[in-house]
Amino acid sequence: MRGKNTLLLLLGLLVVLGGAYVLYGRLSSEVETEPIMQEAQEAGEAGETEDRVQAPDFTVYDADGSEVHLSDYAGKPVVLNFWASWCGPCKSEMPDFDTAYQELGEEIQFLMINMTDGSRETVETASAYVAEQGYSFPVFYDTDSDAALVYGAYSLPTTYFIDAEGYAVARGVGALSAEALQQGIDMILPS
Repeated sequence: MRGKNTLLLLLGLLVVLGGAYVLYGRLSSEVETEPIMQEAQEAGEAGETEDRVQAPDFTVYDADGSEVHLSDYAGKPVVLNFWASWCGPCKSEMPDFDTAYQELGEEIQFLMINMTDGSRETVETASAYVAEQGYSFPVFYDTDSDAALVYGAYSLPTTYFIDAEGYAVARGVGALSAEALQQGIDMILPS
């Protein structure tokens, strides 16, 4: 009797976990976009430089394994996006990021930071996904989790908009619509 109850409990748990997995997969592909964080925008509009936050530096790697630092792009506005190829919401926003990169890649540095943990996401799987989709934006790999830790990027996708002076002006958590991406870009483009 005890073995039968344990088996039923285990089967019930498997059904619940399986249902949760299916539901998560469906919902993550239909997730609504979240607007750009208003507090950062309002502080930037008010010109309150003492309330502005200097974007911290980090180390990631390019496809050749060479170190790349945020500070390498000092003096240029930066769109910093954390993503993974297994992330449905990340995939949904990438075409808009690629279009923006193609239009503004000379004016703004796009840093598409892949959350490369070495198991669920590798340099190879991420590179293959980008190549398969034909994206042209630059991809960097956070194999040491340095950028993710510095920016607290625990939710994917997460995007930061950093102005040419190196201040983090705004942040978007979740998939950004083309309009929200443009709103963030407008906040960091020189007038």
